[in-house]
Amino acid sequence: MLARSSLRATRALGAAKSGATKTAQRNASSQSSSESTGSWKDTALLGSSTAFAIGSVGWYYYQFGRPAYAMTVQEEGLHPAKYPWEHEKLYKTFDHGTLRRGFQVYREVCSSCHSLSRIPYRTLVGNMMTVDEAKGLAEEHEYDTEPNDEGEIEKRPGKLSDYIPNPYKNDEAARAANNGALPPDLSLMVKARHGGCNYIFSLLTGYPEEPPAGAVVASGLNFNPYFPGTGIAMARVLYDGLVDYEDGTKATTSQMAKDVVEFLNWSAEPEMDDRKRMGWKVMAIGGVLFAISIWVKRYKWVNVKTRRLLYDPPPMKGPNRPDNVTVGSSFRK
Repeated sequence: MLARSSLRATRALGAAKSGATKTAQRNASSQSSSESTGSWKDTALLGSSTAFAIGSVGWYYYQFGRPAYAMTVQEEGLHPAKYPWEHEKLYKTFDHGTLRRGFQVYREVCSSCHSLSRIPYRTLVGNMMTVDEAKGLAEEHEYDTEPNDEGEIEKRPGKLSDYIPNPYKNDEAARAANNGALPPDLSLMVKARHGGCNYIFSLLTGYPEEPPAGAVVASGLNFNPYFPGTGIAMARVLYDGLVDYEDGTKATTSQMAKDVVEFLNWSAEPEMDDRKRMGWKVMAIGGVLFAISIWVKRYKWVNVKTRRLLYDPPPMKGPNRPDNVTVGSSFRK
């Protein structure tokens, strides 16, 4: 009788152990399956998010990131060479002597046909002229006043707040004086042409003595390989010694072209020096703040990144307790 009872107890204990082992294996298998399913979903979500972010950046660059010019390379004619302009470098600014000479070339050569309607006299102060010089230049021209009580408009001397006047009264007068061609305003010309400074410099210095063999130039036009169609209404205007510079610089054709091109670049971007200066300040302050943010991040997250998590499951009671569970087990996350 006693032997039979012992045999039954042994069988029951063996069955309990086998059931616990199968339960533990089943739980481990289901946990592994769920982990693999979750890992696949996380990978797919991460990949789709990355692809969406890259696509968004590409679309934004396609829509707004590319430079926009008034004319394409194909329409521009012969592509100009790239010259090492000093003022285009990140750590360089406009040379004020060059700006003064360029404005002199504009006044004595270009202003007879081209306007500079977006530049007031006050912007010349501190860049290429003193206050008295700019006032004297403005007073050389007369501007309309407000109508008086009788409705008559009188003339007054110019002042610093006035804009540089147009050489013609209207577009029709400009066309009549230039064989039907309208001389463009030069205020934003550097930004309005593909190639910028390189194009305008090449255009001013690209007039050959005679058109090449086989070139067909329409009547009233001049050959210039850098102009679209190679036929331009403006004739060559810069010749050696045409201008007497105040500082004694030799007025060669290339020197005058360089000076007036840099002046036109300033007229299109008079705030460029201030923008560069502000950019260096932003990069310096941003670099310091970035280093501080890294230090603060490491300081604040050091407890989270280096902590150790311990798991102490409660003891299981009863005959169904599996043998492979150890009380007080720990793991590190």
